[in-house]
Amino acid sequence: MSTTVRRVGRPRADQRPDSGISPREELLTAAAELFTTHGYAATTTRAVAERAGMRQATMYHYVAGKEELLADLLESTVTPSLALALRLLADDTASAEARLWQLCRSDVELLCAGPYNLGALYLLPEVRTRTFAGFHRARAGLKDAYGQLLASTEACGALDEGELALRTDLVFGLIEGAILIHRCDPDRPSDAFATATADAALRIAGITERPVSPAA
Repeated sequence: MSTTVRRVGRPRADQRPDSGISPREELLTAAAELFTTHGYAATTTRAVAERAGMRQATMYHYVAGKEELLADLLESTVTPSLALALRLLADDTASAEARLWQLCRSDVELLCAGPYNLGALYLLPEVRTRTFAGFHRARAGLKDAYGQLLASTEACGALDEGELALRTDLVFGLIEGAILIHRCDPDRPSDAFATATADAALRIAGITERPVSPAA
């Protein structure tokens, strides 16, 4: 007979109504808000804990510190798109152009969906450390999927390796940079913005007409 040992959380700093999410999720939400509004370097672990409604000592029961929170937040901006990209690569029922368009649109929607501009955290110097290896692997995998889909399109299929790499950089750069454009007008409907960005990405790839997209 096996016994599962559960870690018991410590009391919160203030007794707030149950939010329905786990303490770790509350910490991630608090960190996302503070990192994007006050800056990562200027945000203390105490501030994150207090924003989540718990003591600083309690916070360390759920996470190791700021770096772990940032790593989780960054990975959350990439891993859903990577999972979609892998499904699209394995799909032979739709054209590469249609699959690429769907990936671009879904990726932009993900980046713009949250209330906080997490994409702006990509360029933090702290992100270069080994703590963020998981984020970098996922991001590299996603970029590689973009490249594979581009290589399968009629417009890019005959390109040499250098030109294909450049097209991939340009398309991937547009998608990741879309969050900065969206920030200038956050009230713009995200679905229309994602569609327009996907159209622009395909034009960069040399695809002049929007393909018929496969079902999500």
